[in-house]
Amino acid sequence: MTLHRDPYKNPFAASDVARHAIWEMLVPRDIDAFLSADWSMVAGDFIEEGFLGVSGNREPNPDRWTLAFPTLAAYRDEWLRQARDFAGKTYGEDPRTAIFRTTWLEEIEIVGEAALVRKKFDGGIRTTDGGLDVMKWQTLYCCRLHEGRWKISGFTGYLPYPMG
Repeated sequence: MTLHRDPYKNPFAASDVARHAIWEMLVPRDIDAFLSADWSMVAGDFIEEGFLGVSGNREPNPDRWTLAFPTLAAYRDEWLRQARDFAGKTYGEDPRTAIFRTTWLEEIEIVGEAALVRKKFDGGIRTTDGGLDVMKWQTLYCCRLHEGRWKISGFTGYLPYPMG
């Protein structure tokens, strides 16, 4: 991955409307909502009907992946649990800065009104004792143009990064 980049800058030009919007949804809006533990900030970014989330359980073997989120409500509940747990911890650096630095979303494949988005986490957050809370996983998002904007219809996440 490119080492010299501005992690806050959308790598897709505003003229690349679809990719630009998808990045804004899955990077700054997602990070800020998670850090605020505020689902309402991202609730409109999902297509509830038919939503499906697969957890790779950080395992490279698909035989160990599970249908962890058969509904958006199931994912929302786990997302909120994780966000609240994260909010209860203290770190040795600003978590928002660390998460942006760790997040990579530079590959978006679009075919018609569907998109496959590859979001990777490669790094970590410094802990108060000088250690590192490692963030090394990836998610494949399925997005659709729905009601005039790009939304998440499902994902396969919590995959190891790198795979294999």
